[in-house]
Amino acid sequence: MSVEQLEIDALRLKVEQLTEQLMQSEKLASLGQLAAGVAHEINNPIGYVASNLSSLSQYTDNLMMLIQQMSELLPIDKTYNLKQLSDFEYIKQDLPTLLAQSQAGLKRVIDIIIDLKDFSHLDDAEFIDIDLHLGIHSTLNIIDHELKYKAEVQKVFSDLPLVRCVPSQVNQVLLNLLLNAVQAFNKRGIIIISTGSNESWVWFSVKDNGPGIPEDKLEQIFQPFYTTKAKGQGTGLGLALSRSIIDKHLGVLEATSKLGFGSCFTVKLPRK
Repeated sequence: MSVEQLEIDALRLKVEQLTEQLMQSEKLASLGQLAAGVAHEINNPIGYVASNLSSLSQYTDNLMMLIQQMSELLPIDKTYNLKQLSDFEYIKQDLPTLLAQSQAGLKRVIDIIIDLKDFSHLDDAEFIDIDLHLGIHSTLNIIDHELKYKAEVQKVFSDLPLVRCVPSQVNQVLLNLLLNAVQAFNKRGIIIISTGSNESWVWFSVKDNGPGIPEDKLEQIFQPFYTTKAKGQGTGLGLALSRSIIDKHLGVLEATSKLGFGSCFTVKLPRK
């Protein structure tokens, strides 16, 4: 095969890879728009439920007080029999717990909706000054269903200055790193998220105690379409897109790893 033919084949392969990467980026943007739309539609009915549940809790307290006051007007034996028939004492104890649990669960849903709306605008290119810790908490909230059964998440946070970035894009990078970490575990593992800063950089890192990555693969994992996952379980674009996002922020995405001891990915963003 001639040198010219090899160059043509290499160029064709590069075009195919870039086309696939563009399609994947468009899919992510479309998914973000869909998620934002779903969050918006859910937000209204959830608002009604939250308002009604708050009123129901107040009404319940009033009714319990009324029952208690009326029972004091009846003979003790008759009051006791009526309460026994209705299992009043158990209801009196259990009802506030049920309402509190419902309100807590509803708050969890509302928090997820808020985070999902903020998180989903992947095409929003506005750079703003943010606290990275808020983005970390938001992302952990989004991915909680993936993490809680597979990993213990530990947070080691330092005092950080505000950093200028596109929050949704940095959140996407963190999401990719967390997903990669948890999917690498053969059993329940530990993920440590730490933050820090110096005169030049503000950073966060995601460290796991998974199987690790061979040293000769540490740069290869950032190449588009490279994946160690089973066929159909990954596109091989997560880390490539993550590095692309951080490059656009004039930052650095670094990886260190040791087989059998886990991996650590560090995202550095310029302080100025």
